Amino acid sequence: MSKCAVGFIGIGKMGEPMAQNLVKAGYRVKVWSRSPEKVRNLTQAGAEPCATARDAARRVAALICMLSDGPTCNEVLFGKEGAIEGMERSSTLIVMSSIPVTTAVEQGRWAGERGLGYLDAPVSGGQKGARDASLAIMAGGEEKDFEANRGILKAMGHPVRVGPVGTGELAKLANQLIVASTIAAVAEALLFVERGGADPAKVQEALSGGFADSPIMRLHGRRMIERNFVPGGSAKWQLKDTRTVLAHAQTLKLSLPVASLVDSLFEAMIAHGDGELDHSGLIRELLRRNGLAVDS
Repeated sequence: MSKCAVGFIGIGKMGEPMAQNLVKAGYRVKVWSRSPEKVRNLTQAGAEPCATARDAARRVAALICMLSDGPTCNEVLFGKEGAIEGMERSSTLIVMSSIPVTTAVEQGRWAGERGLGYLDAPVSGGQKGARDASLAIMAGGEEKDFEANRGILKAMGHPVRVGPVGTGELAKLANQLIVASTIAAVAEALLFVERGGADPAKVQEALSGGFADSPIMRLHGRRMIERNFVPGGSAKWQLKDTRTVLAHAQTLKLSLPVASLVDSLFEAMIAHGDGELDHSGLIRELLRRNGLAVDS
């Protein structure tokens, strides 16, 4: 039995494999990008290229947005491109971008005024998770909208509804706060053992399976040891997330001292020209602060 049509806007490093998995799952996927060459692989896989964002939103059960940030989402969905104007009442807008909580709440209200369902459903798992359809998907919205689109979300990963509109983004911010803080801790630990005379790769191996072990210790720790900072997740986007965490914490009247310190480390890293490097490149900033050589 054929499945429903899904629109997909935002064909980047994450969006392309996510849309590919929807095609593989049997959905009729309509795709749009400001850069037409980005949809070539998806078109070859069976997706339908669209001339405009509004075309990608027509006659679909759900429109997925996977753009870089809140202002870009708003421009494409509600502004100049006007994608939402192509959507039919009772279809669902699913924003899987990492955007501020307040932006998601605002988008949910705008969608509701047009008779549309809305989910904020950001993801974690990186490009590997996007390719493997194993993304952690944190969804905020009404139960009925989540259940109506559970199959679509499951084609891309493991969706969990965490609460009303906005709480998906709140959960993603919590995720990013943990990631950023853990990257900083792993970088300090590896620098510490290296300077103390231990083999950091062997220390990483020795810690495997213990309480200090984690995907970040295994994957990003290896990047730090090898000094391989080809970006999976760029430092500039990590700073965007820590800034968003701290801004929202202010609205909740919370002080987050660890988050503030980690934010300042990423800010300095970017100020030194490393914003395009993988966020594991934070160890370079620790090297600088200790007066140690940083490989060019």
